[in-house]
Amino acid sequence: MLKKASETTLPEKPRLLKKLKSGKFNIPDFIYVSASDFKTEKFDDLKTFLDRHRESFKVITRSAHPQEESFKGGTFDSLETYADLGGIQYARTKIINLANTAKQLTIKRQQKFNNSPEIDAEDMGVIVMPFISGTSVMAKMIGNHWEFGYCRDRNHKVQRDPYITKTPHDTRLLQLSIDIQNHLGHRCEIEYVVSGEGEIYVVQAKDIAHIETLEQQLGERSIQLDGVRRIRRNHNYRERPVYVMDNKEFYLDIIGQCEDLVWGNIKNKPTIEDIIEIIVRYQTALEKFALKHQRFGILGLSIQEPEELYQIANHYLDDFPELQSTLSKALHDNLYKIDYFLSEADTLLAKDKFRVNLCGHDAYGIDTVRNPMWSVYWYMDKHAKMVAAFSRLGFKTGDTVGIEIDSDEKPIVYRL
Repeated sequence: MLKKASETTLPEKPRLLKKLKSGKFNIPDFIYVSASDFKTEKFDDLKTFLDRHRESFKVITRSAHPQEESFKGGTFDSLETYADLGGIQYARTKIINLANTAKQLTIKRQQKFNNSPEIDAEDMGVIVMPFISGTSVMAKMIGNHWEFGYCRDRNHKVQRDPYITKTPHDTRLLQLSIDIQNHLGHRCEIEYVVSGEGEIYVVQAKDIAHIETLEQQLGERSIQLDGVRRIRRNHNYRERPVYVMDNKEFYLDIIGQCEDLVWGNIKNKPTIEDIIEIIVRYQTALEKFALKHQRFGILGLSIQEPEELYQIANHYLDDFPELQSTLSKALHDNLYKIDYFLSEADTLLAKDKFRVNLCGHDAYGIDTVRNPMWSVYWYMDKHAKMVAAFSRLGFKTGDTVGIEIDSDEKPIVYRL
């Protein structure tokens, strides 16, 4: 169900879903609610829609910003919520807040590197659908073949990592994807949910005709020669500028300043503002690095805050409750800033403990075809030795590193 609006005024998500609905594809019942409807509280159609789905208890609210098609998939959020007006309003508010906080850095980077437009998050409309429990599958055509990415199998207690295959679990997915692309008339990325009963629902489509996947076009723009003479073979190789993250050193700095505030010479004591400034400088450095380099890696000498140091920093000023409260809030917010920064890197070098939690778009969205996520690691029992080796070789923020994956799938890192 769609509010009455011209094709040109509808955002891409509801526009393509409407087109697929008219083509008799299996689209869940849905409604598009514009930002203006929220501002003027025109909820009659939404209430009617929700009345039809009371038995579901839950719905999914998907972002539908008018300019969303100019950003990569997954930039804005979809949230499960209760099937009532309050739940929808809450979900939209949270989607807007996430765009202004957790997703702010990725939006800024796309505006700088991809020429994405300036946006007002308050213009956010939403699509509301009944919640369907099942497996999320994303399909798209790469070169001359289709690939299918799987994740979030809600029907199994034991979850598996996202994976990509050319052979879907149900052969209907292949023909259905071909039919959808032919119906829309352009190359597209299609998101399905496969219910526990095996029913296939089309929940989203995105136009990707304008996105190049150069690696998949090599046959169209290459010339085969007769041979090569070289001293060294590179099996798999990537170069990236790196940010060297050492949060152990960061927390030791904070604790040292706290110690000086409590015990230092009265003439040279730092203030709480001086300590907060250390945190602000750290966060500013993260953002500047992310906005300077479109593709970058993180060398994690110490990523997760050391538990004992985190506790010391959060309790050192307990005799000064107001100061400690200010510092603890800043340190808590800093954890989120670090997480936002980590999510923008496409290369992570760290101990084996760290795994990148990939959602569907991060794992196999169209934007990852040319630059897939690499996570190279060393075993935890070698951590101190590896940190010492990186320090001895002088790895520092801003260096460019090369990563070569040999025939045994063992990575070798070079400081270039």
